[in-house]
Amino acid sequence: MKVAFAKPGLPGSGIVVVGATEGAKLLPSAVKLDKRSGGAIMRAIRASRFKGEKNQSLNVMAPAGTRIDRILIVGFGKPADVDELGLQKLGGQIYASTRRAKKGTVAIAVDAITGAKPAAAAMAAEIAFGARLASYRFDKYRTKEKETAKPSLRTMNFHVANFAAARRANGALGKLLDGVFLTRDLVSEPANMLYPDSLAKQAKSLEKLGVKVEVMGEARLRSLGAGALLAVGQGSARESKMVVMRWMGAPRGGAKSKAKGKSKGKAAAPIAFIGKGVTFDSGGISIKPSAGMEDMKWDMGGAGVVIGLIKALAGRKAKVDVIGVVGLVENMPSGTAQRPGDVVTSMSGQTIEVANTDAEGRLVLGDLLWYCKERFKPKMMINLATLTGAIIVALGNEQAGLFSNNDKLAQYITEAGKKVGEPVWRMPLGDAYDKMINSDIADIKNVGGRGGGSITAAQFLKRFVDKTPWAHIDIAGVTWSKRDTPTVPKGGTGFGVRLLDRLVADRYES
Repeated sequence: MKVAFAKPGLPGSGIVVVGATEGAKLLPSAVKLDKRSGGAIMRAIRASRFKGEKNQSLNVMAPAGTRIDRILIVGFGKPADVDELGLQKLGGQIYASTRRAKKGTVAIAVDAITGAKPAAAAMAAEIAFGARLASYRFDKYRTKEKETAKPSLRTMNFHVANFAAARRANGALGKLLDGVFLTRDLVSEPANMLYPDSLAKQAKSLEKLGVKVEVMGEARLRSLGAGALLAVGQGSARESKMVVMRWMGAPRGGAKSKAKGKSKGKAAAPIAFIGKGVTFDSGGISIKPSAGMEDMKWDMGGAGVVIGLIKALAGRKAKVDVIGVVGLVENMPSGTAQRPGDVVTSMSGQTIEVANTDAEGRLVLGDLLWYCKERFKPKMMINLATLTGAIIVALGNEQAGLFSNNDKLAQYITEAGKKVGEPVWRMPLGDAYDKMINSDIADIKNVGGRGGGSITAAQFLKRFVDKTPWAHIDIAGVTWSKRDTPTVPKGGTGFGVRLLDRLVADRYES
């Protein structure tokens, strides 16, 4: 779906969207349209429960005296409460209400709201962003879907003062949208189409945006001593991979950063994002129950977020140096698969007793975290993974679990999540939990029992980061949605791309 921006004006036909604030106070465009329709809008409001509150909407069908098919009145709520997240949800609601527009276009009048912080141009861009987020569909494998089942809406035309500014803001948000949609695409792909090599090629495609991409196969990984990562994939016919992506966007030269006031003569340490990329997780020899196993195609969700994030940052030319590292493996049972009870040696030199082959993601991440820390010396590392079912037991599908060894980093992530509607909840770490993963025969074991399963998984990862500021985001409950929300259709969510893009923009860009 496309969006376009033009000067204020009300079309004489089709579907027209206008707004009201709390108390059913019509905005200027709605007042004009009400007069044109002989008071149809106010009559409809008086006959309904519409009060202009957030999330409210009201349809006026074929108003007399006009050629308009339908007027959609939407509520903005209290002017002081108008914010970007609410505007995006409003955009998603408008899309849901108009997606089957017969003529394929919808006109949306966006007026300035007295007492609201965002200007009209910014409001239009955020509404458009929310509508485009809601318009996502993964339908590449559908061959017999009827045309009547598909959305017919092709263009949203926004009429707003300073439409040039709205167009510019929309262009910037479009780069973020590209990253979100890439992540949604990747987690939606079936495992016979998306496997370590094909996912590595998706990362490689970012080179056209100026990202430096290095793909390492098993021979290179063996030379690096990545015994934990390689052990996970040794039962699969697919070769395991590690991909390093580098976006070097921080300003160089002698000038000082306005944001930081520091010299740019020497590049600062980069920030790093690490993703678990298990393209299919059967559980290995500790095989999962068959019910629901098809969902394990999206066990590469963490890697998908990192790849989508790098695309978003490179697309908008973010002024920051970023490292993205993803480990791509397939966890399968076979005669060559690792067994429960095996001991493997990680890249750090720590030995790991594999008590359960279905606790494989932490083996992959342990080697990735160590590699990233040692090679790039980042100022901070954040890893993302669909790591544990235990985090779903704790938090459901509403929030991701956050673990960190650094209070400030945890605070930054939490704040960014709230701003974009991708909330995280900080979980504890501690010595008592750490002792639960001590092994009787090796340095560490990969599970710590049923209690506190997401915490002991995080404690495992913490042993590979030393003193580097680090956070682990367990996205097992939020990577896939079984229901539609205003800006996230059922399926792959892309959760994490917007959160981390905002984190970078607010805290790490020059």
